[in-house]
Amino acid sequence: MNMVTAVSWVRNLFHDCIVKSCDASLLLDSASGIISEKTSERSFGMRNFKYVNTIKAAVEAACPLTVSCADIVALSARDGLAILGGPSFEIKTGRKDSKQSYLADVKDSIPNHNDSMSLVLDRFQSIGIDVEGAVAILGAHSVGRVHCINLVHRLYPTVDPTLNPAYAEYLKGRCPTANPDPEAVLYARNDRETPMILDNYYYKNLLKNKGLLIIDQQLTSDPRTLPYVEKMAVDNGYFHQQLSRALILLSENNPLIADQGEIRKDCRYVNK
Repeated sequence: MNMVTAVSWVRNLFHDCIVKSCDASLLLDSASGIISEKTSERSFGMRNFKYVNTIKAAVEAACPLTVSCADIVALSARDGLAILGGPSFEIKTGRKDSKQSYLADVKDSIPNHNDSMSLVLDRFQSIGIDVEGAVAILGAHSVGRVHCINLVHRLYPTVDPTLNPAYAEYLKGRCPTANPDPEAVLYARNDRETPMILDNYYYKNLLKNKGLLIIDQQLTSDPRTLPYVEKMAVDNGYFHQQLSRALILLSENNPLIADQGEIRKDCRYVNK
């Protein structure tokens, strides 16, 4: 497994757990009246689901109907963080899998890259994650990449004045047109120093006006979040501590238990 897959696993946890419940509803394909959450515009760029299916197949062969897809999402995200140089921590198991998709709820549940900080903080607060935890979770943007379609509005026709000029030139080199092909693999990284290590360079860069997305840079302009950015920028251990705390809370959002859900045989489909 490579580092890109680890990034995908971490993103899976966020996209699954912030929508209704940590219940693997994200993994359902469109079938039998279900329309997949993967079809939402908020799921743009998500990939590597095949590896979760590979893990599930191996687990089913060893111990059928014992480990839920929801637990696999949570456990793989935890291990993905460690692979990326992030914190290591224990995580609870025992979640059940949803029998339905929540496509209609995805757009209002998952913040967009250009939403206001108030909206983003309110969304985290609604599932029990405070401002400090929200700032830490956004630090996961330290790894991975962003498609140009999500950032060219900060570059064209004029450069966003909150962008560091030298960084803006780098971004224009990565995204040379105001109208990129949405599917083109043109992308930029938030953290150029350690792009595949989950560390506090993300916050160091924000303080230099090198935030890739609007939501990233807003962390420094909002008085509620700036103190945490400043503290995380100088203390990687503190960042990891708060990230662990916040992701544990995220992973425990409204889990299905007993007969509220099921343990799917195949993560892509409800049991027949």
